[in-house]
Amino acid sequence: MDVRTICLGLLTRADATGYEIKKRFEEDGFGHFAEASFGSIYPALSRLTDEGLVSVREELQEKRPDRKVYSITDKGRARFLEALNRPVHEDRNRSAFAFAMLFSHLLPRERVVALLESYIADKEVRLARLTARTADVQTPGESFVNGLGRTIYAAMLDYLRQHRSGMTACAEAAE
Repeated sequence: MDVRTICLGLLTRADATGYEIKKRFEEDGFGHFAEASFGSIYPALSRLTDEGLVSVREELQEKRPDRKVYSITDKGRARFLEALNRPVHEDRNRSAFAFAMLFSHLLPRERVVALLESYIADKEVRLARLTARTADVQTPGESFVNGLGRTIYAAMLDYLRQHRSGMTACAEAAE
C-alpha cells in the first residue's frame, strides 16, 4: 500500500497532523504490513491537499509553530475506497536481517549472535505492543490485522528461538 493511501486510511479514522499519522501508524501496530516515514508522509499529505483529497487547517500553539491538522474530504474518502477495491498485490517480504542470515556463514559468531538477539528483541517489543493494543481495537478489521500481526510475530519468534543455536553453531564452524 502506498503512503498516500495509508494517510487517507488513517484520516478516515480521525483528523490528524503528520506527526500523529506517523505515531498512530507505529503505535497502532500497522507498521508490520507497510512502511511510512516522516519523509514520505509529509510530501504525501501535500500532494493529497493539492488534489483536494484532504483539507488542512492550522491550529495555533503557544511558543510553537502552528500545527497543520489534516482531514479527509468526500473526494478523498471516495479515492480511498477506490484504492481498497483494486486488486491486492502480492505481499513483499523484504528483510535485511534475512539477507544477513543468508551469508551468516561468512560472519564472526559474535556478529551472528548480535544480529539474532537484536532481531528477537525487536520482534518481542512489536509483539508486546500489539498484544497490549488488543483491548483497544475498535473494528473487526482492526481486530483481524492485530491478530494477524501477533500471529506473524509469534511464529517468527518461535522459529528464531528454535534455530538460534544452529545458526550460531554454523558461525562457530566457519571461524
